Amino acid sequence: MTTKFRQSALIVLAVGALSIGSSCKKALDYSSPSTTNPETVFESTTYTNSAVLAIYNRLCGDNGYGSRISTLYPVTADDFKTSGNYSPSDRRGISMYGASSDNSDLYNPFVQLYSGVERANLCIKYIPASKLYNSGAATDKAMMQRYYGEALTLRAQFLYELIRNWGDVPAPMVPAADGETLYAPNADHNQTLEKLIADLKIAEDLVPWRSGIAEYGSFRFTKGAIKGLRARLALARGGYSLRISDHTMSRPADYLAYYKIAFDECLDIMNHRSEHDLNPVYENIFKSLHSTSRMDDKHELMFEVAAYGTNASTDSKLGYYNGIRFNSASSFGSGGGGMNAIPTYFYEFDQSKDCRRDVTIGVFEIAASSKKILNAANNLTDAKFRKSWTAFNNSSSSQNFSINWPLLRFADVLLMYAEADNEINGAPSAQAVNALQEVQKRAYAGFESAIPVSPLDKAGFFNALVKERLLEFGGEGIRKYDLIRWNLMKSKFDETRDKLRQFMAGTGAYANVPAYIYAKESSYNQSASVAEVASLDLYPGPLLSTPNAVFYSPGLGTSAAPSGYTTKNWRAAVTDDPSSGAISGTLSGFATYFEANKKEVFPYPKSALIENPKMVQNFGY
Repeated sequence: MTTKFRQSALIVLAVGALSIGSSCKKALDYSSPSTTNPETVFESTTYTNSAVLAIYNRLCGDNGYGSRISTLYPVTADDFKTSGNYSPSDRRGISMYGASSDNSDLYNPFVQLYSGVERANLCIKYIPASKLYNSGAATDKAMMQRYYGEALTLRAQFLYELIRNWGDVPAPMVPAADGETLYAPNADHNQTLEKLIADLKIAEDLVPWRSGIAEYGSFRFTKGAIKGLRARLALARGGYSLRISDHTMSRPADYLAYYKIAFDECLDIMNHRSEHDLNPVYENIFKSLHSTSRMDDKHELMFEVAAYGTNASTDSKLGYYNGIRFNSASSFGSGGGGMNAIPTYFYEFDQSKDCRRDVTIGVFEIAASSKKILNAANNLTDAKFRKSWTAFNNSSSSQNFSINWPLLRFADVLLMYAEADNEINGAPSAQAVNALQEVQKRAYAGFESAIPVSPLDKAGFFNALVKERLLEFGGEGIRKYDLIRWNLMKSKFDETRDKLRQFMAGTGAYANVPAYIYAKESSYNQSASVAEVASLDLYPGPLLSTPNAVFYSPGLGTSAAPSGYTTKNWRAAVTDDPSSGAISGTLSGFATYFEANKKEVFPYPKSALIENPKMVQNFGY
């Protein structure tokens, strides 16, 4: 058995090299080493590179960040949910916190993540044992050290993803062939995080900054990205998580030590602004994910999962499954619509000054005529992923548009720093306030003096950060995990349901929100998002009103549209019907099946439990 597993593991190393050119971000073609002998593979920088890139390969595709892990696992939070009606056995069961252990979307990503761990473990074993690593020429030794750091980082990313979705997962730290058993039991997630945080310290000392890597355009981990990931894991270790043993959300007593790690790592990144900084134009961050024509000279995108190859294994469904909805008969062909914004999320943004609203939320869809028209309030989509930002049109039947997934941005570094500073010091320092305001000023471009006033007390500043992260990272798969580590999931879910009821009734903050809006099709100009929304044709017409005014005016209050216009349900789109209602409906309600101290993690896939009898199912499943 051991020989069999060792042979199969070495074959993994021969999966091939991804040769990535900086001039073309999707040039990721495979070639295979001529041997599977580890003594040969790891005595060649070329073959070692192949082995490391084979680890990166486990990040992408339908069962990686190309679909399931990016667009299914992080929803629902108080920003977005999955469209459609509930079933425990598919993506809607995940979104409504009612997934069963035989859910079809849980098993394959679970297996792929562990495949990535195994590939990383092989490199982590053999690279530091190689002659090149220990006594090779200086250039070869530096390259092998970098590869070792990348392997440590990738293992940390895979295991972190498993932990934040399943909790106390088995955490193999050696190749399967070297393990005491093939059936590892559940491991305490905090202990695993401690190991990964220590590994990332080793890795960051081995991998250069972005500017020190000639092929930076290849979308690989750099020192800055590793530091950012280490800060993220440290805040997870210092935050709240579900204790499987007693079914409670708790934070460890030593949490401040981990906030200090996050503080130090973020500060170091912030002190290297020539490596990573804020993109001055918020929208350009996401356009850069879609195209080889990059609009991110500041390198805010610190790490993104590259999509390539127009296939389910290496490409992504971003922009096809999620993103702005395109009618299949339009000149763009089919795309988008798999995720819906919570209607009240639209009103979390400043009415006229925050540019992020129109980049983040797809308030319009593209009709068969290839023109845009307003969505109903319960059909707003995420909008940071758009087929129209790619080179694909309706002449292609592909569902893969080669859109990358943003795993880490510099804006996150700024806000993690501000959060850690506030927690450590008991109130925000001037530097923490500046970090928060940097993000806000970019969002309020042209209205910088109108950013919200920053609270200077600990609780007030924390609440401001909670709000800011909601606005900054909508649709990027971050919010759900933030709410978990803050132990705010239940309270924010309750708050969102209350807001939806007020929205439905037109009370409180929604007293001037219309029940109905009347819309006409208008040209899709493919202009900047704020201008695109501003050019929507909404009654009483573009010469008499602006969309922002319409969104905040009671309107006619009738479902009968004026001549030439189509009625779009706005407040009227939200109901509390026991079955189909958008608030607590059993089919399409907001997080209907969530249970605190239980549903913060998924059930283990039934097939995985059969294959590994030492694993124990999570509580309540």
